[in-house]
Amino acid sequence: MDFADSARSRDMRQRLDAFIDRYLLPYNAAWHAAAARGESTPPFVQDLKELAQSEGLWNLFLPSLRADQPGTALSNLDYAPLAESMGRLPWACEIFNCSAPDTGNMELLQLFATPAQRSAWLDPLLAGTIRSAFAMSEPDVASSDPTNLQTTVRVEGNQLVLNGRKWFITGAAHPACRLLIVMGRSAGAAGPRHANHSIVLVPLQTPGVEIVRNIAILQHLTPEGHCEIVLRDVRVPLENLLGREGEGFAMAQARLGPGRIHHCMRTVGQCELALRLMCDRALERQAFGKTLADFANVQEWIAESRLEIDQARLLVLRSAWLLDQGHDARVDVSAIKVVAARLQTRVLNRAIQTFGAMGLSPDTPLAYFWTWGRAMQLLDGPDEVHLRSIARNEIDHARRQRGASAAYFTTPEQMRAPPHIR
Repeated sequence: MDFADSARSRDMRQRLDAFIDRYLLPYNAAWHAAAARGESTPPFVQDLKELAQSEGLWNLFLPSLRADQPGTALSNLDYAPLAESMGRLPWACEIFNCSAPDTGNMELLQLFATPAQRSAWLDPLLAGTIRSAFAMSEPDVASSDPTNLQTTVRVEGNQLVLNGRKWFITGAAHPACRLLIVMGRSAGAAGPRHANHSIVLVPLQTPGVEIVRNIAILQHLTPEGHCEIVLRDVRVPLENLLGREGEGFAMAQARLGPGRIHHCMRTVGQCELALRLMCDRALERQAFGKTLADFANVQEWIAESRLEIDQARLLVLRSAWLLDQGHDARVDVSAIKVVAARLQTRVLNRAIQTFGAMGLSPDTPLAYFWTWGRAMQLLDGPDEVHLRSIARNEIDHARRQRGASAAYFTTPEQMRAPPHIR
């Protein structure tokens, strides 16, 4: 396994970092001021997007791009360091058309959409002229088990009729959001539990779609939204079914791997920034006649953070490499989801402690980063579900190899009668 950055990835990251330093950081305070007013797209965002596209820093995430589609077609492994760089600014991904959930939605459409669906939705998403949302989780059931979903998809004549309630739907409040990709249960389906789901493309302005509210996460209100949405007799043409009826669960699984790698590498980038800030603070802040950097416990926080960030990065890069090689990396992707969320809460907690009261304020990005790390222990599958998957895989492996470890036991009888060496 070779996780070293390729020459192309190194070049792209240097260009990306230079673009962020030169064009995005000077606007960072203005973006946060706009976000505090509830604006997700201040005027300069579109100018920066056009500039990024003109410099070839566009759609960096999608390996399967066709020659006639805009973007760079980087592998998952090549894109991972770029996601790390973008993670340092919460709004950077949009500038390069690499925002979640659009990245996963574009991948889903690239894999399963009909030519007409691609023309209507994928092409505008790749061009960055619209945004989208993926509507799966629901408030009344444990959505970590998708077989619980209560939203129904019913065929009625030449239409699909949807009814249900979704929540924590990222991106639905963005003013450019035009598409809901809705996952629901096919009404009347009687097959296996994981073959009863369908995915439907629903224009956001369809009658019956109601955005009830934008839900704050730990008191932090994201301007693009984590929304509660009600679907009341929402009617769309049969042609809006993505893929085939009953295959929604399998399609949603295909969407998850690369998206989780993106999330985890953005987490690594945020933790790198937090560590840098923590070190700067420790060198300049004095207490009891010494700088904080002179205290053993602060040195230990810094060292532990360095070790954990590097370990997490290597694990994520390994998962990216496995995906690129065509391996089944579901267990590996579950592992990085748990590791990254834990990493972020631990490193950010140390950084906040080093900063003191300032770490709790909006004057630094630390409080926001911690909030997102804590949320990630629930979003996109709670840690417990991913740990269950990892444990099941280990137990299944042990069951297949059962008895192979017996040779490592040492009994009194074996000690009294060792075998002859011929």
